[in-house]
Amino acid sequence: MNSNVSVKKKTNVRKLVIIGVLSGVSIILSLTPLGYIPIGPLNLTIMHIPVIIGAIIEGPLVGMMIGFMFGMTSLVRAFVAPTVISFVLMNPLISVLPRVIMGIATYYVYTILSRIISKEKVSLAITGVVGSLMNTVGVLGSIYLLYGQRYVEAIGKTGSAGKIIGMIAVTNGLPEAILAGVIVSSVVVILKKTNKF
Repeated sequence: MNSNVSVKKKTNVRKLVIIGVLSGVSIILSLTPLGYIPIGPLNLTIMHIPVIIGAIIEGPLVGMMIGFMFGMTSLVRAFVAPTVISFVLMNPLISVLPRVIMGIATYYVYTILSRIISKEKVSLAITGVVGSLMNTVGVLGSIYLLYGQRYVEAIGKTGSAGKIIGMIAVTNGLPEAILAGVIVSSVVVILKKTNKF
């Protein structure tokens, strides 16, 4: 019985450490230029990647907690350092909720894919892509539903909110998803090789 308690304590401590470390990475990426990778004319974000990695290696609760921290960072930053589009991120339904859902759902996507795809690196890469797309669709979909035309006007565009937000999703969301697939699969494989996960 004591050994079970000891193992459970170790597991809980490890989960807390992972939540702390990956939340810290997510916060640093959110508050510095490190969260963006310039590729050609695009600035691709990698701020959501710690959420995906945490969910894969430690489960939905850890993914949810890191997603919550990522979302709260976006929410706080919208108030502390506002821009013309910060009004959308001041709403936790946009800045926090999609990131929490992504953290939970990513774990289940990985669990299902790892059962049907024998090559782990492939299931990890697909999970990274899907997790990233969940973030994009969750945030941009919420923006469209709650602020559509107001958001489009704030970014200086004219035209249908659906088309413009859809174009943003395609031009940024797809490259970000591919990048997430590459990074997530590489990082998680390395972490698992250390036999710590």
